[in-house]
Amino acid sequence: MRNSFIIISLGFVMLFSCTAKPSQKTEKKQIEEEVNKTLRLEKLWETDTLLTTAESVIYNSNADILYVSNINGTPLQKDGNGFISQVDMDGNIIVEKWVTNLDAPKGMGIFNGKLYVTNITQLVEIDINDTEITNRWEVEGAVFLNDITIDKEGTVYFSDSNTNKIHVLKQGNVSEYMASDRLASPNGLYIEQDRLMLATMGSSSFGYIELSTKEFIIKTDSIGAGDGVAPMGDGGYLVSNWNGEVFHVNGETWNKTSLLRTVEDAIQSADITYVIDKQMLLVPTFFNNTIIAYRLIEE
Repeated sequence: MRNSFIIISLGFVMLFSCTAKPSQKTEKKQIEEEVNKTLRLEKLWETDTLLTTAESVIYNSNADILYVSNINGTPLQKDGNGFISQVDMDGNIIVEKWVTNLDAPKGMGIFNGKLYVTNITQLVEIDINDTEITNRWEVEGAVFLNDITIDKEGTVYFSDSNTNKIHVLKQGNVSEYMASDRLASPNGLYIEQDRLMLATMGSSSFGYIELSTKEFIIKTDSIGAGDGVAPMGDGGYLVSNWNGEVFHVNGETWNKTSLLRTVEDAIQSADITYVIDKQMLLVPTFFNNTIIAYRLIEE
């Protein structure tokens, strides 16, 4: 009986080993395919040149529409010339000056029917349905408020590129979240789960801040003047270099690949966004006064 039990047991182990190996090979193959996949961009359209100093673009999935922040001047000038535009998904400018009375609007975020915009030293709240500015928070000590990201609870995180700080708006109150020279002119933000993705302008770095410890962990370097950060939905990211470049960053290996380079043509790549369902990358060209849309193609 004991010998029979051993034989049966060995047979079971051999059967399990044989069935497990193909699964491991399949998993390894999937990982290799993910690492080795090739991505490229195909231009779809470009707007008219009415989007004066277009800095940021964001997608409103509820309305299937784009909002564009237009500095319409210099990035630090409080001149009241800034505005937000509405653009459809074919690149047509629906309303050039949808919201006005801004100075130099930059990063944007949407939560619960409100559009949040940085405005040099202010965080501005806009009611989307009423097309009305409903709140302005003057941020103490702010110099160059830049990008925005919003978590699932509605906490707004926003960077100040000139003071090496990140601020938060939570339950109607603005406070300093983090200040560190290591942030090196923080710009592009994207929050996910327990970390805050960050692209820096000063150190050309991309990585994340652990929310629990506030430690900035650099994962990728040499990205130029880091600007926009856009998740791809598969664990990867698209990161823009303001000077005119967009990188794909693999979320597992943290290797970067240049997908778009317009530096030599003096066409900037400011605060990008990526519409996952449409596989559409949208790039504000800043001084070129347009938004350019690209299809992201995987080969």
